[in-house]
Amino acid sequence: MTELVVIRHGETDWNRQQRFQGQIDVPLNPTGHAQAQALAARRAAEAALQGDLFVSSDLQRARQTAAPLGTAWAREPQLSELLREQAFGEWEGLDGPTIRERWPEFWPRWLEHRADESAPGGETPRQFHARVLQAVRELAEAAGPGGRVVIVTHGGVLDMLWRTAHGLPLDGLRRCDIPNAGVNRLRWHSGTLHVDSWADASHLEGLAPPLRP
Repeated sequence: MTELVVIRHGETDWNRQQRFQGQIDVPLNPTGHAQAQALAARRAAEAALQGDLFVSSDLQRARQTAAPLGTAWAREPQLSELLREQAFGEWEGLDGPTIRERWPEFWPRWLEHRADESAPGGETPRQFHARVLQAVRELAEAAGPGGRVVIVTHGGVLDMLWRTAHGLPLDGLRRCDIPNAGVNRLRWHSGTLHVDSWADASHLEGLAPPLRP
């Protein structure tokens, strides 16, 4: 069994504006930086064990969330493109009303969240899921049984992990809360995922409420 501690990045302005971020390199906003500091203050005592892995998506919002943890642990995270958010192609940087206006025929189909359909030039949920599972499998195998992997990543990645752990289809709307800077604990065992705890945002009390994407 390998323990996975998977953290969503802190808040960005585009989270507040409900824009499709995808793989555009959006930075944290002041609330996001405060969330990252609160996360590190709580987790500072949880120094990783010898041989454990500390990994982040290479996108700025994840790296900025991981940085205070790295300072607390005196470790630099490894960076991985496989842990990036789902690619949304031509929709990245746009909000829902703009997309609905420019792609009026396709938008209703998008709202069904079909596993094999993507935004123009983007990545389908099935392609995205395969990438995420490849990343998690490789990290769990590298850490080995009894190891622990800390991952800072994105809401879409966490959605894929939740669906996998619960045997849910890739079609359809997200069925779980994934707060910015929330902590999620999973286990990888013999090629399967199990959720131990989810959406722990208790360290963010007193800050601006986490947003749903």
